Amino acid sequence: MKTDATLLVIGYVWPEPNSSAAGKRMMQLLQSFIQANYEIVFASAAQKSGFEANLIALGIAEKQIQLNHASFDAFVIDLNPTVVLFDRFFIEEQFGWRVSKNCPNALKILDTEDLHFLRHARQTAWKENREVNVQDLQSDFAKREVASILRCDCSLIISEYEMQLLQTSYAISPDILWYYPLFFQKLADSTSPFIERKDFIFIGNFWHEPNWQAVKYLKEQIWPLVSKALPQVSMQIYGAYASEKVLQLQNLKQRFIVNGRAENALQKVSAARVCLAPLSFGAGLKGKLLEAMQVGTPSVTTQVGAEGIASKEDWPGFVAQTPENIALAAVQLYSDFETWQSAQNKGFSILENGFKQELYEGDFLEHVVCLRQNLKKHRERNFMGAVLQHQTMASTEYMSRWIEAKTKLS
Repeated sequence: MKTDATLLVIGYVWPEPNSSAAGKRMMQLLQSFIQANYEIVFASAAQKSGFEANLIALGIAEKQIQLNHASFDAFVIDLNPTVVLFDRFFIEEQFGWRVSKNCPNALKILDTEDLHFLRHARQTAWKENREVNVQDLQSDFAKREVASILRCDCSLIISEYEMQLLQTSYAISPDILWYYPLFFQKLADSTSPFIERKDFIFIGNFWHEPNWQAVKYLKEQIWPLVSKALPQVSMQIYGAYASEKVLQLQNLKQRFIVNGRAENALQKVSAARVCLAPLSFGAGLKGKLLEAMQVGTPSVTTQVGAEGIASKEDWPGFVAQTPENIALAAVQLYSDFETWQSAQNKGFSILENGFKQELYEGDFLEHVVCLRQNLKKHRERNFMGAVLQHQTMASTEYMSRWIEAKTKLS
């Protein structure tokens, strides 16, 4: 479906598709709107790292903006976007009231990436060595994110588990939610045979706390067990933004290798025999595991890792929880060709049936057009969102203007 409209994306960071699943996700969204003939402006208050995508080459205009600054008001009034996409809820908190005040007829879409409050709740419980409880899921963090979802016309949710959680535990209407997962498909040219592959691999952006904790868990509790059973095999760790504490985990004698950023992540994953990702907490979809399926690399992960992708029974490898069970599963998957090949085929099937772009893109773009055409009625059905928007305009605007005034006096 073609349309002539302007999309403003307000990014938390400039998208880095080779650094994180979040970067890949943003580029997939941008490509969808490019296909629908939107004029796109990507704005961010973040500094560029040197690893960001070349948006200008894709025909996307770039705009550097400031936090808590009236210059954004003039910018958004002049642009007058048809659709505004907020990259994560804290960006909506910062800029949502300004968009609503200056462009009240713009359709507001929130890309949650994952439910940050769910990840935060699980991390809190993990640190305290207990299960997640109701108080964790009703934290101030949760209230902020749910309020942001309610204020927007449509929130994109990447996990079916999170779709259900929002509707059953927070009574959020499905009218303002839209399931839109990450997109992955089998890459036949990147699939290497079992006999040519070697080693285990873990890959992930180390700005993301679950990745750091997973590698630490691997080094301290899981790899000693696997290493003992497979004395000729190495554990290869890759990831952008590896800090000194990550690099210090390397131990060549134990064959635990910390490589840093991978220039070609798919190539590295394709060369490995098994992806080992023992995530203790997190939310959303785990791009590293879907990426492994793309190149036919089976995996061993936890329930958190598999969530939103496939059940334990259908997993392309194994889902296990304790260090001992994770290690046993890793050794079996690495050593047994038939188990490995069966797992590989399961991965291809998961991608084919649940994560192909064509399964979702057309319906999403049509939904956006429908929302634009019926925006007034759509908002009338979301009274709680209107209430929160009213309160936010009173409180957040005041705080932002106070910060701006204070900055000018400094």
